[in-house]
Amino acid sequence: MTIPQVSIIVPCYKQAHYLQESLQSVLDQTFEAWECIIVNDGSPDNTEEVAQKWCKKDARFKYIKKTNGGLSSARNAGIEISRGEFILPLDADDVLHKALLSTLVPVLETNRDVAVVSCYSKFFDGTISNIVNELKPKGDSYKYLLYVNQLVATSLYRKSLWKSVGGYDESMKKGFEDWEFWIAITKSGWKYKIIPEYLFYYRKAKKSMLVDTINNHTEIVKQYIINKHKELYIEDFENCVEVFTYHLKVSRAREKRLQNSIDYKLGKVLLKPLRLLGLLKTKNKG
Repeated sequence: MTIPQVSIIVPCYKQAHYLQESLQSVLDQTFEAWECIIVNDGSPDNTEEVAQKWCKKDARFKYIKKTNGGLSSARNAGIEISRGEFILPLDADDVLHKALLSTLVPVLETNRDVAVVSCYSKFFDGTISNIVNELKPKGDSYKYLLYVNQLVATSLYRKSLWKSVGGYDESMKKGFEDWEFWIAITKSGWKYKIIPEYLFYYRKAKKSMLVDTINNHTEIVKQYIINKHKELYIEDFENCVEVFTYHLKVSRAREKRLQNSIDYKLGKVLLKPLRLLGLLKTKNKG
């Protein structure tokens, strides 16, 4: 039985300084039937220089350059020219365990009802020896993905399904595009599988697309996902109401804790003279 080839897609935008470590983790894979396509998404740094170095080092590395279009666009461009039966997205600042492919590929080979296979992840700061958090995803179907993204972007999946859902949504430039992609794939009945081994290292950065999404765009992006797949949330209506009611309660409790905090009360006292001055100015103008 021939081993299916895996296409690893590595978009890079302003992350050339991390690219070396990421590509080294690809080269270190014990599974050898892969190609790695580095996609320069119009990056203004020396991404091209680093990528070309790796292409000369091993012919399995390939390089393309495009105008900046965002993460979804970069992934789609790389997958479009890929030759592998299976796809593994890899962000330019993250790292693979050397056994990731040798562990995950057989799962898709032997389970024809599984679309995506993922694993446990470790979040690191600086070096992969400095672990700051761990992620143990759950579930096996779209129902587990409706309110929480259980799958990291670096999960292995069948290329045929990328084609069937039209690829990553290129209008989603604020993040969570991988979350929407997993829902699109699994809502037709495909399963995903989690391997309970730590095979992926996610770099925890102070500034990143994910951090920006969580801090500034969570609500609007979630709204987009819900509207795009509204039939799933209508089907799950009672649970949907319960989930969002819970979030409202948590938000209200957090606001009350803030209002009762010493810092908040002290701030009100310190700002009171300024508010009084504002009132006086308003009266004088009248």
